[in-house]
Amino acid sequence: MLKIEPIDYEALRRHGEETYPHECCGVLLGCTEDNGTRVVTSIARCGNTRTDSPQNRYNIDPRELVRIQREGRERGEDIIGFYHSHPDHPARWSQTDLAEAHWFGCSYVITSVEKGKAAITNSFELTGSDENDKQLADEKIEVEVA
Repeated sequence: MLKIEPIDYEALRRHGEETYPHECCGVLLGCTEDNGTRVVTSIARCGNTRTDSPQNRYNIDPRELVRIQREGRERGEDIIGFYHSHPDHPARWSQTDLAEAHWFGCSYVITSVEKGKAAITNSFELTGSDENDKQLADEKIEVEVA
């Protein structure tokens, strides 16, 4: 399960609206509880560095990701997931999303942005032990004030 406060949930959805018709992307920071629940304590917006097809692909600059990870650790946060938008497409993962997901045990949040307005937001956990058996499994999102 992924727990996220309304302010962060709305911020990642708004990010998708602001970048429409291109995909937005960002990082979820927080902690993982003993029961496996990931708790978002902050989000970090990232720039989509894809220039070939930003309307249906995204990439986070590795240097930006390292900076976000370092700053998060200074605050006692870990990277617990990522988010991106699907402009005019369902909030379901694609084969490309699965192929490009490498952070096992992390959440991958996708918001469908329909004609510039955020619609459905879903989350998926990257499961498996390596690239050969990885899967994105449906994950419940709980939006509530901590």
